Amino acid sequence: MKWIGALLFIGVTTWLGFEWSNKLARRPKQIRQLINALQVLEAEILYSQMPLHDAFISIAKQIPEPCASFFQSVANKMMGTNSYFDLVWEECVANYIENSSLTSHEKEILLQFGRTLGQHDFDQQQKHIQLTIKHLERELDDARDDQDKYGKMAKNLGFLTGLFIVLLLI
Repeated sequence: MKWIGALLFIGVTTWLGFEWSNKLARRPKQIRQLINALQVLEAEILYSQMPLHDAFISIAKQIPEPCASFFQSVANKMMGTNSYFDLVWEECVANYIENSSLTSHEKEILLQFGRTLGQHDFDQQQKHIQLTIKHLERELDDARDDQDKYGKMAKNLGFLTGLFIVLLLI
C-alpha cells in the first residue's frame, strides 16, 4: 500500500513539473500571437482605416486562442457598455493575463498600449504599435531564454522532488 501511495505521489509531482514546463513553453507562443495581432491591428487601422471595434473583430477571426478571445471580448465589451475604452481594455487585459501563460510584464505592456490606443493620428498610432511590438519582442526573447533554462529543469525537478520526499518518508 505504501508503494502505491509513493508511486502516486511521484506521479503527481512529475505531472506538476511537466505543467510548469508547458506553461514556460506556451508563453513564447502566446507572445508571438500578440505580436501578430498587433501587426494585423496596424494594417487594419492604417490601410483599411477600420474603427477599433471592427478591427478587433477582424483580428479575433485571424488569430488562434487565447489571443482571439481577448480581442473578441474587447470588441464585445466596447459595444455592450458605455464605459471608457481604457476601463474596458484594462478589464479585458486582466482577464486575458489570468487565463493565459503571460506574466505581469506583458500585462503592463498591454495596459500602456491600451492607454494610447485611439488617442492619436495614424502616424502616431503606428509608432505606438511599433513600440509595443518592440517591447513584446524583448519579452519574447526573455521567454525563450526562460524556456531554454528552466523547461527541462522543471520536468526533472518535479520527478526528483517527488522521489526525494518519498525516500524521506519511507
